[in-house]
Amino acid sequence: MALAEISVEGLRCVEHAELRLRPGSNLIHGANGAGKTSLLEAVFLLGRGRSFRNRLGERLINHALPQLRVVGKISGSLRDRSLGVEVSREGGLRARLDAQNVRSLSELATAFPVQVLDPDSHRLIEDSSTRRRRWLDWAVFHVEPGFGLHWSRYSRGLQQRNAALRTAVSNLSAWDLELVKEGEHLSEARQRVITALQPYWAEVSTVLLNEELTLGFQAGWDRDRTLGDALTGALARDRLRKTTTVGPHRADVAIRIRGKPVREVLSRGQQKLAAVALTLCQLEYLKQEHGLKPTLLLDDPSAELDQAHLQRFIERVKALDTQLIVTALDRDYRLFGQPDAVFHVEHGRVTGG
Repeated sequence: MALAEISVEGLRCVEHAELRLRPGSNLIHGANGAGKTSLLEAVFLLGRGRSFRNRLGERLINHALPQLRVVGKISGSLRDRSLGVEVSREGGLRARLDAQNVRSLSELATAFPVQVLDPDSHRLIEDSSTRRRRWLDWAVFHVEPGFGLHWSRYSRGLQQRNAALRTAVSNLSAWDLELVKEGEHLSEARQRVITALQPYWAEVSTVLLNEELTLGFQAGWDRDRTLGDALTGALARDRLRKTTTVGPHRADVAIRIRGKPVREVLSRGQQKLAAVALTLCQLEYLKQEHGLKPTLLLDDPSAELDQAHLQRFIERVKALDTQLIVTALDRDYRLFGQPDAVFHVEHGRVTGG
């Protein structure tokens, strides 16, 4: 499964571009500010319904235009599929799959798995738990049947419970039952994937950082108690704060080195390596155990990596044997070998193929 064609209109500086991509390695080169990263955003948008740079869709729209539109064709082993995403200033986001409106963005993720590594990858380590939950849930979604449905039901119940807390409703038992039922499913699925990732994480993190880092899972409440007991125990605090303070929506991925959180020990460059290791171990797990090879977007992959670490990174990426879309300043960029397709971007316009 790979992205074969993409048409982009009105995304940041790219007024119009069409690319015919290859299943192997694709290079997009050009000066800083030319629009390379915007093209990667367009690809990511097709598979996630959002940008990897920010979640506010309106910011993606070219300032001179009322909307943006991205259309792509996925070539698979069974049949080709079409994807389309449109973001307008007035109507928000709309998405289509095979000419039909999608009910959930998870339909895009199923049709076109895509992952990204960019110069801000360190934020996966440095920022709040939201990014790490999103990293974990993307893999869980692809390997745990029903995860998306459980998450949708849990989110709906959480919204209702929080609304009840804000209006001081006395009895929350109906919403608590829904959160417990769906939340236990979510936590168990997440834990299974974290457990399955352990051998891949141990190898990749050691190769990239020359350190032994541990990868753990924090469910969002004390697992010595049931979620129901945790909700009951936190009720007074929840009423005071008018929000639900325990549950899977507060889960985190715990990465430690010598018993301490890595963000307290590692430098910015080392944090980036840890984030790269997280993504690579996830992709290796999906390939080896589930036969899934997502398209991988690499935005200036040599940034902040010294030669030794860069070479190890290159070797791991090549072994994935997946579609690559790589950005670089130089047309002669050959870190991943001779690209199968080369595109040049200048002032948002694309040539080559």
